[in-house]
This record gives sequence, structure tokens and C-alpha cells, in this order.
Amino acid sequence: MSLNATPAGERVHIAFFGRRNAGKSSLVNAFTGQDLSIVSDVKGTTTDPVYKAMELLPLGPVQIIDTPGIDDEGALGELRVKKTRQVLNKTDLALLVADATAPLGKAEEELLALIREKGIPYLLVWNKADLLELVPQAEENALWVSALTGMHIHELKEKAARLAGQEGPVRPLIADLLAPGDTIVLVVPIDKAAPKGRLILPQQQTIRDVLEAGASALVCRDTELAFTLEQLGRPPKLVVTDSQAFGKVAKMVPREVPLTSFSILMARYKGDLALTVKGAKALQNLKTGDKVLIAEGCTHHRQCEDIGTVKLPHWIREATGVEPEFHFCSGREYPEDLSPYQLVVHCGGCTLGEREMKYRQRTAVDQGIPITNYGILIAAIHGILYRTLEPFPDMAHLLP
Repeated sequence: MSLNATPAGERVHIAFFGRRNAGKSSLVNAFTGQDLSIVSDVKGTTTDPVYKAMELLPLGPVQIIDTPGIDDEGALGELRVKKTRQVLNKTDLALLVADATAPLGKAEEELLALIREKGIPYLLVWNKADLLELVPQAEENALWVSALTGMHIHELKEKAARLAGQEGPVRPLIADLLAPGDTIVLVVPIDKAAPKGRLILPQQQTIRDVLEAGASALVCRDTELAFTLEQLGRPPKLVVTDSQAFGKVAKMVPREVPLTSFSILMARYKGDLALTVKGAKALQNLKTGDKVLIAEGCTHHRQCEDIGTVKLPHWIREATGVEPEFHFCSGREYPEDLSPYQLVVHCGGCTLGEREMKYRQRTAVDQGIPITNYGILIAAIHGILYRTLEPFPDMAHLLP
């Protein structure tokens, strides 16, 4: 797999912020070694966040984000500043680029306060240091550089890699539930929604994590599951299925065999699993006319039996006997104001970073709106929610 094939959600997100003409885009180009961003003396050249995948050694694959100026003006400028602030919600390391020949302005001070409030690791990067008579020594959270001459760019990359690497180890997706020699069965339906010639990202990641644990993954379709289980000499350690097949698969898998779904694994991996379990209980309180937001982290071509826009609304209506009003969002757009909704149902978030997924959950919690996950909700609808939580030792307190 090439570097660029590393999923964006698995990369450390390093974002560059700053006032217009602080040399931010020039610094991004120097940092990446490419002409990623358009550089101009005209203020406001960068109009939308620009994303670039690269490898930052010794850290590994990262996502570089160049943002519009935080001091942009006018109605359009306000929208650009809003997009810039939204980038903070997915940022693992913030590089605030300032002009070394001038003091910090109000916009920079406000953004720096917001970065600290969100607990995001940051570095204040004083650009244009080549114009200074005396360049100060680097500090813990500050470094003087020059995008024009290349001064201290190498030090900047090393310091960024070190700060970003302090976020802590990534939790395993499934490896901590397995022991070397275990066998698990992965149920992967092949239907109209399945991508041709490949597996979807959570399925790929699960297989890789199983191998990391020294275990074996046996992959089959739901149509071959019964036969596959019969052929095994002993029961598998675990069965993981696509959530859409929960109803069918739960009937085939013996009760003593642990069962969960890829979406539930992602809910634990990316965010707060217990929170999504609690959010699913709001299904019981839905009334006709209540607004339900169904949110997806990615954008894709929707099929006639799309899970988000077709299947989930159908299952919710069927389970509750009421007619909620469904709203949808996908990709990078996620409402800051969730107050109109009585429930948020989010996908597994495989394309989102952990920080962004937790931000979305926290936004709902702060506004008192229940939020759950596709797999959790589908399990609850099929009456097997507690069964699907049994594989997770840390969820024991939620079980009856």
C-alpha cells in the first residue's frame, strides 16, 4: 500500500493558521517541500482549507492543512474564518504562523486562546525571521523560521513531529480482544452498496488489526456464514458482521459465540462507545415530527438502498411506529447547532480522526442532544444491543 493510501482518518492532522500575508502558505510549501499552496502578495489568496498527505519522520503519515487567514474581512471573509475555526476540530497539532517583524494581533491572540481551550498541542511559528537583526533562540512552544531562506525549517519539522507524537498511542481496533492463535469470522455482505473490487475501510482495518494480534480472520458473506461456522472445528473467538446484516447473522451465530459489528468496533476505536449506547435509548422517546440528524463522515455516491438515507429511516420508523423528520449531513460539514434535533445518528467515522469524532460527540453532549452510532442503533432495533457489547470488557457496567 502506498503512503497516499493511508486513510486520512488514521493520519495525524497538522494545521497551519495565521493572519493573511504572515507567510503561512509559503511556510506550508517549505514544510512539505512542494508548491501545495498558492503564494501571492495579495491578501487572502488561500480561500478554503487545502489538504496534503505526506510523511513526517519519525512520526509517520500526516495530513497537512493550510487554512485561510484568520483576519479575513467581509461576508465572504467571515465564512472563510468560520471554515478555519472548524479545522481546529480535527487538528492534532496547530502551527500558528506569525510575522516575526510584528507583535501578535487580536485575531492571533483569540485563536491562540481557543487552541489552548481545546487542549490542542501547538507551536507558535515566527516566520520572516530572516528580516530580524537577531534571531531569538527556540522556546518550548515557539520557533523562529524563514520560509524564504529555509532557516530552521528542518528544526520546525522535527519539533512538529515530536509535539504531534505526544498525543499518545493509538488504541487497537480489535487486537486487544484477541490472543495469538484465535480465529474470528468476519461477515462481509456483497450487495449493491458494496464497492466493486475492494472491501470498505473498516473491514480492511479490522483484518490488519487481527493479523497484528497474531490471530486469523476468516472472511465470508452472510449467505455462506452458516456453512462456514459448520466447517470450523471449534467455535470462533468472535464474529464481526456488517451492521446491516445484524438481524440475519444474529440468528445464525450460536448464542455462546460473541457477536459485534464493524461499526461498533469503530465507535469504540474513534470515540466514546458508552456514550453511543446511552444515546440509542433516545429511540424509545421519539415522537412524530421530531427531527433526527443522520450524519456521515464521508461523501459517497448513494445507492437506491443507501443505509443512511434509506435503510436507517425505514428501520427507525418500523421500530418506533412514529414518523420523525430526517435530516442528513456528510463529509466535513457538521452542524455546530444541534439544538433542533432530538437524536443524532452518526456513522462509524472511519474517515474521521479520533479528535474530530470526539468533537462531534462532545458538541451533542454539550447541547444535551443524544448521539448514537449506526451499528449501536441497528443492534438496539434488532433487540441484540447487549449481546453486541459482551465482547468488550470495559462495557460490562452497561450490561444487565
